Formats: sequence, C-alpha cells, structure tokens
Amino acid sequence: MAKASQPATPVNFAVPANACDCHVHVFGDPAKFPFSPSRTYTPELASIEELRSLHRALDISRTVIVQASVYGTDNSCTLDAIRRYGAGARGVAVIDDSTTPRTLDDMHRGGIRGVRINLGVGGHNDPDLARQRLRSCLQQIKNRGWHVQIFTNLQVIAAIDEEVAAAEVPIVFDHFGAAKAALGVQQPGFDRLLHLVQNGKAYVKLSGVYGVSNHAPDYADVAPLARALIAANAERVLWGTDWPHPDSSPHPGRQSTDIFPLFSIDDGRILNQLPLWAPEAAQRRRILVDNPARLYGF
Repeated sequence: MAKASQPATPVNFAVPANACDCHVHVFGDPAKFPFSPSRTYTPELASIEELRSLHRALDISRTVIVQASVYGTDNSCTLDAIRRYGAGARGVAVIDDSTTPRTLDDMHRGGIRGVRINLGVGGHNDPDLARQRLRSCLQQIKNRGWHVQIFTNLQVIAAIDEEVAAAEVPIVFDHFGAAKAALGVQQPGFDRLLHLVQNGKAYVKLSGVYGVSNHAPDYADVAPLARALIAANAERVLWGTDWPHPDSSPHPGRQSTDIFPLFSIDDGRILNQLPLWAPEAAQRRRILVDNPARLYGF
C-alpha cells in the first residue's frame, strides 16, 4: 500500500510550543468510512498514525482535520480522526441543509469548530452559489462560536467580499485564496483578499503551497504573496500543510472511482519557508500558535 509523504528535510528553526497545522485530511479504510458516490476523485489512504508521524517530525502538537470532499457530508472519518489524535485536534465539517441542530451539537462535542464550503474541488465558480451556500451556513451555525471556511478562487472572493465583511462569524479562506504565484501580488482579486485580511474580516491559510507555486525551487515564488498577507494583518493568518496532499484535479480519461495517487511533498521544506515569510519569532508564534488557539478554541 502506498504511504503518504513524510518530511525529508529537517526543520531549521525553533517551532514554538503548541504550534498548529491548520489544514490536514485523513483518509481512512473505505470499508469503515465509505467515500461519497458523488465524489470527483478517490485518494490513496492516509492514516492518523502517519499524521502523528508527520507532526512529530515537524515539532507540531496541534492540528485541524478538515473534512475532505470525497466524504460529502458524512463527517464520521473526520470525527474519528479528531478523537484518535487527541486533545490537540479540532475539525472542520461539511454540512448541508438537512444537517440538524442535534447533529451540530454532537459534532461540537466531537471537536468540530467550523464548516467548510468547498467550491474549489469541482470548479464551482458561480458567485451566486457561493453567496447562497454562505448564507445557509451562517444561519445554521449561528450562536455556536464556529467559523465558515471557504475554498474558492480570488474572483469569487472579490465578488462576495461584501457578504464576507458583513458576516458575524469568522470567515477563513483556504490555500492563499487560490492565488497563483506566477501572477504576483497584482493579480485580479488579490487586493480584495488583502483588504478583508487587513480589516480583520477574514483569515487566510498559508496552506497548499505546492498548488500555489509555479514549481519554483523552495516555492520562492510564493514568498511575495505570503509576505503581503502577513504584512496586511498577521493576526488573521494561519499555516497548514494540506497533508496528505491529495490530487483532486481532473485528468482526461481518469474516472472519479480510479485511485488518484497522493502528491509526494516535503513538508519540512515547506515549513522552513515560514521564517523567510515571517522573520520575527513573535510573528511566527502568532501564526502557528495564537491565531489557531483563538479560532479553534484550543
């Protein structure tokens, strides 16, 4: 059986105590946790034991397990992973209009602290759909102390920025808002993301770096985007690996039921970029420890 990637490069800076990897997935045994029939890809498996091994190598003791699209709204694998990881884990679930308040109560007890709107996998770029999903989620999680996490592109972010700014719960954007390093800080929509972060209206995850980079050595082309977001408001920046690095992109001739190999990514090398983006130890502590503790309730 294929193994999810583990760091090949040692961490070269002092990672603060209680550092948090804010974006990981776990893919369990499909006999126990079946994939959704409507999924767009099928990943290789990635276990909680492998996740613990990753975090030992990175000197990380907290994590946020994000419900992957392949499970639809069945959050049982994510909840099981949170339980097995222990007190250092929180989670982000996927819900729909049929999710009951009682189910949300149970998920809160199980460590869930937010819900995810995943528009990126599947290529849903309709701002009206994003607004509709956001309104629905905001109503469902009202008064729970949760947040809404959105995976979408900069064009959609720019189109819904007024709704994001008006939201009464934190909004979190995955993976640099799906910015592209090759287009730089002047790319359309990045200014709107910066503005939301600067004004404290949204968090952004410095995650999925390999998907943002144009294959530059050590992801150096991502540095201007990361530095701009940190400079805008370091109190609204999070960091994550996106382990085990699933390949959710469409491939000609490949069916959604075919097993898509995980990307082989060196997360030690990725973590070592953080001091280049945030040279001050206090900034890194804010990104790795303080912001996650506030948002996820550690």
